[in-house]
Amino acid sequence: MTERKPAGVSFESWVDKQIRESEQRGDFSRLPGFGKPLEGLDRPYDEAWWIKAKMQREGLSVLPPSLALRKEAEEALAAVPGARTEGEVRRMLTEVNEKIAEAVRRPPAGPLLKLKPFDVEALVEEWRTARRST
Repeated sequence: MTERKPAGVSFESWVDKQIRESEQRGDFSRLPGFGKPLEGLDRPYDEAWWIKAKMQREGLSVLPPSLALRKEAEEALAAVPGARTEGEVRRMLTEVNEKIAEAVRRPPAGPLLKLKPFDVEALVEEWRTARRST
């Protein structure tokens, strides 16, 4: 437990001292995610980012699962042209394909899924062609 701020010491300098001492002890280097980049820095700012992150961590959705998967598939398809590498394209589409395959095996609640897995090879070829023409 941290000590109380002594009387007569400014709050800022006391806090700075606590942080410096924690760094020297290596307390920060044992935190989860130490040395890893912050998620979402490449995305536009969203005021409700923390709500959306909490809902995702908790597995909550405003949409029924089938519609949420349809939306995720649309977003993945829309993100393909902006992918930097072929591996990124494959990863995005494969992740969605796995979810679609699971939903086909065990249909989620809500409206009919009406999705089939993406043809990854065809979409990768389209991505390559688009990259060559720019």
